[in-house]
Amino acid sequence: MTRHRYQTPTADTPCPCGRGIQLADCCGRFLEGGLASTPEELMRSRYTAFVLGDTDYLLRTWHPSARPASLELDPGTGWTGLEILQATGGRFLQTEGTVEFRAHYVEGGRADVMHEHSRFVREGGAWLYLDAAGDR
Repeated sequence: MTRHRYQTPTADTPCPCGRGIQLADCCGRFLEGGLASTPEELMRSRYTAFVLGDTDYLLRTWHPSARPASLELDPGTGWTGLEILQATGGRFLQTEGTVEFRAHYVEGGRADVMHEHSRFVREGGAWLYLDAAGDR
């Protein structure tokens, strides 16, 4: 298991997703098996999984039609912040939603940003990451 390969959270670790609350009360509950109730919650928890190096969670929350067979994260990438720009869909009876975000990171000593418009679908009550429309 690759969980927490990059950081070992403690009881008072702030959640990397930027909400300003403790990991256990925020995205940690999803990484431990809880279901995100919106595409934005899933996006935030997937960002947190990238920060923590939790490839099991990333693969588990990827739609089977687009999920890679395996996933290796670059330990040289340091994720430094998440900005949610817009979230659409994902209400109670909806089965599709999108989240536009910027994920800030440092790689090779150079700061950069990934801008993505992600699509999510709900199947069997669980939100899953489908794909990205890419940079805009």
